[in-house]
Amino acid sequence: MRIIERIGVEALHRMEPERAHDLSIAALSRGLVPMPGAPVSSPRLRTRLAGMDLPNPVGLAAGYDKNGRACAALMRAGFGFIECGAATPRPQTGNDKPRLFRLSGSEAIINRFGFNNEGAAVIAQRLAARPAGVPVGLNIGANRDSEDRAADFAEVVRVAGETADFLTVNVSSPNTERLRELQGAEALAALLKGVMAARDSLPVRRPVFLKIAPDLDENALADLANVAKSVGVDAIIATNTTLSRDGVTDPQSAQPGGMSGRPLFARSTRVLAQIYRMTGGHVPLIGVGGINSVEDAWQKIRAGASAVQLYTALIYHGFSRAAEIARGLDQRAEREGLASLSELTGTGAEEWARAR
Repeated sequence: MRIIERIGVEALHRMEPERAHDLSIAALSRGLVPMPGAPVSSPRLRTRLAGMDLPNPVGLAAGYDKNGRACAALMRAGFGFIECGAATPRPQTGNDKPRLFRLSGSEAIINRFGFNNEGAAVIAQRLAARPAGVPVGLNIGANRDSEDRAADFAEVVRVAGETADFLTVNVSSPNTERLRELQGAEALAALLKGVMAARDSLPVRRPVFLKIAPDLDENALADLANVAKSVGVDAIIATNTTLSRDGVTDPQSAQPGGMSGRPLFARSTRVLAQIYRMTGGHVPLIGVGGINSVEDAWQKIRAGASAVQLYTALIYHGFSRAAEIARGLDQRAEREGLASLSELTGTGAEEWARAR
C-alpha cells in the first residue's frame, strides 16, 4: 500500500463506515483519488470469461459502487473487470441506518443495506456514459415491496441490460426479506428463464451470471447447479455474504446482516469447489469471499474459479491490493511454469470440496 493510500484508509476508518463509503465514492467520482491506469496484464493473466476478454482475472465485486457513480475511476484501478449494483427497477432507500459495520479484528464487515440504489434507469445512463476499457457488469435485484420479484429481475435487464457487459442475478443477498427463497430449484428456474428471455430481447447479447449464497447445503447446491446448467447461465459467482459468524468474536459480530471478509474465505471456497464438481467444470465460476492475498486468489482458482472478485480487502488495504494480487498471480504462474492461469483452474477442487 502506498503511503498516501495508507493515510487515506486510516482517515476513512476514523469515520462512521457508511459515511466513509459514501465519501470514497464521491472522491472517486470527482477524480480526487489517484489511480494506476491500465490494469496489470500478461499472456498468463489474460482470461476469456463468458465471451469477454479480461486483461487479468481480478475483479471488483458488486456492492461498492451501487449506482455506477465511480465507474470511470474504478476502470483505472487495476481491475480486470468490475461489477456495479445491485440495481432494482425502482429506486429504494434500503434498510434503516446504521447498516454497515466494521469487524476490524477479523478484517470483515457486516452489511444490511437492502439493495439501496437510485434505480435501473439512472444507473443505466451512467453505465452508458462510461469510457471504453475493462468490462463492467451490473448486479440486478428486486424491489423489496414488489409483488412479483422474479419479474423485477427481467425488468432491470430490459431497462439497463444493453449498457452493461454482463448481468448478475442476485438472489443470494441476505438483506432483502425472503429473497433467498428464490434460490429454490423451481423458483430459480422460472426467474432465470424470464431473465434470459429479457436478455434475448436486447439488441446485443449479454452474458448472464448467477450469484449464490455460501450457506446452502449440498442438496440445495446440487439443485442450483442443475438449474444453472439446464437454463444455460454463462457463469456462477460463488459466493455472496454469509449469515454465519463461526469463529468471529468481534464486538460487532452480533449485528444482523451479511458478513464478508477473511472469515468467509474457507466457507465460500468450499462452496466454489463443490459447484465446480457438480457442474463438471463446464460452467465458468467466479470466486469471491475473503480474498485478501495472492495465496487466497490462487486457492480460489485451484478450487475452480476462472476469475475472482475483491471487495472487503479493499476497505482494509486500499485499491492497490487488486494490482498487487494480479502481479503476484502472474509471478507465481511464471515460477510454476504455467502458460495461463486457466491451467490452474479446478486442480484443487477435490481437496477444497472435502475441506471442513
